[in-house]
Amino acid sequence: MTDGVLTLCLSSAMSLAEPASDSAPFFSSDSEAEGPDDQPAVQPEESASGVSKVRALLTVLILCYINLLNYMDRFTVAGVLPDIEHYFGIDDSKSGLLQTVFICSYMFLAPFFGYLGDRYNRKFIMSFGITFWSLVTLASSYTPKEHFWALLLTRGLVGVGEASYSTIAPTIIADLYVKGKRTNMLSVFYFAIPVGSGLGYIVGSQVSNVAKDWHWALRVTPGLGLIAVLLLLFVVQEPKRGAIEARPEHQLHQTSWLVDLQALSKNRSFVLSTFGFTAVAFVTGSLALWAPTFLFRAAVFAGERAPCLEAHCASSDSLIFGAITCVTGVLGVASGVQVSRQLRKRTPRADPLVCAAGLLLSAPFLYLAIVFAQASTIATYIFIFLGETFLSMNWAIVADILLYVVVPTRRSTAEALQIVVSHLLGDAGSPYLIGVVSDSLRKNDSFLWQFRSLQLSLLLCSFVAVVGGAFFLATALFIEQDRNRAENYVLTDDEPIVVPKSGRSTRVPVSSVLI
Repeated sequence: MTDGVLTLCLSSAMSLAEPASDSAPFFSSDSEAEGPDDQPAVQPEESASGVSKVRALLTVLILCYINLLNYMDRFTVAGVLPDIEHYFGIDDSKSGLLQTVFICSYMFLAPFFGYLGDRYNRKFIMSFGITFWSLVTLASSYTPKEHFWALLLTRGLVGVGEASYSTIAPTIIADLYVKGKRTNMLSVFYFAIPVGSGLGYIVGSQVSNVAKDWHWALRVTPGLGLIAVLLLLFVVQEPKRGAIEARPEHQLHQTSWLVDLQALSKNRSFVLSTFGFTAVAFVTGSLALWAPTFLFRAAVFAGERAPCLEAHCASSDSLIFGAITCVTGVLGVASGVQVSRQLRKRTPRADPLVCAAGLLLSAPFLYLAIVFAQASTIATYIFIFLGETFLSMNWAIVADILLYVVVPTRRSTAEALQIVVSHLLGDAGSPYLIGVVSDSLRKNDSFLWQFRSLQLSLLLCSFVAVVGGAFFLATALFIEQDRNRAENYVLTDDEPIVVPKSGRSTRVPVSSVLI
């Protein structure tokens, strides 16, 4: 079953990697992009970025591979969570901390790496982070039973490495491609989120089953991570920031970090879409950690499976949920991009509208999946399939929104801010919150209340999805204006001078406060 899932995921992802005809520079008009005269612009595009076509494609594929490992490692723990709970003898609230400490360190370090990513060599920053992440993940697999705190500490340190990558990788793709090609490549890149998440459940649970020890599940990704570092160092080429999008009259200057923050805080499309994406993070973070455990408890409550009373909890729920996550992620990302592309022909507000529709449609299906869990396993999986498909429509589109409403010199900082906000209010606390609510609702330790308390706490996800849809609807009101401002970022004669602590002046256009 695992081989079939991998084949389907990879074939679907590669189908979207085919180059699109829309290759005009980002600052050009749509009419120019669609005309027959845009073909000669291909060669200047390559020379502007400083990276050849072949090297650019290899770079995207390597970044996709690393992103897949990123999410595969992140959700391996969720695939063996019943084993971890039994091994350490912990309750739901402490189990939720495993995801929360990781997200918190990842979230707080994202602005630091975003600052570095806008100013220094991005390839070397990512290489350091991935090496650190791989070593810490390997160390976490040797945690003894008496030291649950050590597992929490190492999971927190894993966030250091992942923050160095997630804030920077999308900006490299943005500096390699524009317009339709950029959207396609971002789609392939964000396929790695659901595919990697699904593989985390699958690989984690299957390796644990084979080895009869959950520790071995954490020893798979470190070796693959070191391979990724070698590919980064010897294959990936650093593109020039913003060169592929620039026009002669659009001279981009590096501004201070404080000015960047002020400008981004006044970018309404960026702010509102970030809050919308926060709802996505809240729901996916909750489901990512708790869904396999919830399905296992539902099966125990329904008498379909024996309870976990031994050191190793054999279950197919992580495998099935991982397969669903993989397939629905591919379908969701692909359908979201295609629907948005068709809708753009009718309205420039297509992207936030598609994101809103995805969240609003996912809410009722997730609610039904949670409610019907004890009554019908098949119905539950069907509703999860539909809910996750609609939820996954957002990934690539939200990334594209950020890249075209923010000027190139602020993109890593914008990525970092979006990571901080979406995790701080989203999946940093949601797994722990679900666990705390579950423990507070549980009247006793019977199998009935182990299932029922977690079921009631997970219903919160549907409500949050509706709130997120409302934020994306609000984004649609400002998206056209903010995109035009970013595309027509022109220096003016009345630029103030900013003198940082280094003593070197930086020119800041007045228009920057609007972008």
